[in-house]
Amino acid sequence: MTPTNPSRLGAAVRTAARSPLWRTVLVLVLLVAGFGGWWLSAGRSPGYPRGEVRFATGVQRGVYDRYGQLLQTHVSRTMPGVRLALDNTEGSIDNLTRVITGRDTFAIATADAVADYQGPGKDRLRAIARLYDDYLQLVVPASSTVRRTADLKGLRVGVGLPQSGVNLVTKRLLGAAGLDPDRDIVPVPAGVGDAADELRAGRLDAFFWSGGLPTSALTDLSDHVPIRIVPLGDLSEALHKAEGGGTDAYRAATMPKGTYPNAEPKDAVATVAVPNLLITRDDVDPELVEGMTRAVIDSRDQIGAQVHAAQLVDLRTAVYTDPLPLHTGAARYYRSVKP
Repeated sequence: MTPTNPSRLGAAVRTAARSPLWRTVLVLVLLVAGFGGWWLSAGRSPGYPRGEVRFATGVQRGVYDRYGQLLQTHVSRTMPGVRLALDNTEGSIDNLTRVITGRDTFAIATADAVADYQGPGKDRLRAIARLYDDYLQLVVPASSTVRRTADLKGLRVGVGLPQSGVNLVTKRLLGAAGLDPDRDIVPVPAGVGDAADELRAGRLDAFFWSGGLPTSALTDLSDHVPIRIVPLGDLSEALHKAEGGGTDAYRAATMPKGTYPNAEPKDAVATVAVPNLLITRDDVDPELVEGMTRAVIDSRDQIGAQVHAAQLVDLRTAVYTDPLPLHTGAARYYRSVKP
């Protein structure tokens, strides 16, 4: 066989390229290749709706707030086209209303607040995951004479914002201690950041907080003024048996030694804990909910490096979302990763 002369082959190609028929073939080939690339790209596109999605967190400087900020960053990287917009709120009760009315698509709320909520549309609420437990914390100056909740009588006490889970459980704690929350103390509505500032300034004698451990606002407070965490463990049984929805969500718990290194006491503190739930509505797109569920589970270690409580998010416990059923999208995700 006679070898092909490269120069002659090149000339033949150039001559063919000048042919109208050949140019048509080249155009068709390019169009098919482009369409094939688009089709493959479209086939790889996620099925969830894109655009802005609103997420209700909580008060500034609280754990909900920080968790939401870090989850927002993770979602921006792992769910292309979804913009998670964060809304600061008064807390759990406010969040429930916002989700039910459609102001927010996702939110965090405590299990006791969910069970206690009686507003219209409650039956539309669905859960995505059980996140972590909030620990009830009663904070006083280190020099305070308050040693138990009953000692708060007559004092100025931060009781959380009106639509917060903190306010709900604070009233129950005071009742369990034999105090009328409206008459036996001077109640001051304040979120954790403002309450910490007011205690530091001497305008509060004490304040209650319900949040993941540690809460940065308390860590910062203890870095500037001496504070003490008052034990609440003596009220756990009475709180669990109190009247009202969600009281069975409370459990006896212990704040580990060193949670707030500069606060007193240095040892572990007996208290009460309540689970947090990530919630949505039944009409939210299942693909979007499935993607959000995946983001929550996959971001655990990354977020947990900055929000210690998030380290407790776990596949084995995430599905226990009583009193809410799982959203169909969340259930689909958990089935897909089940061993």
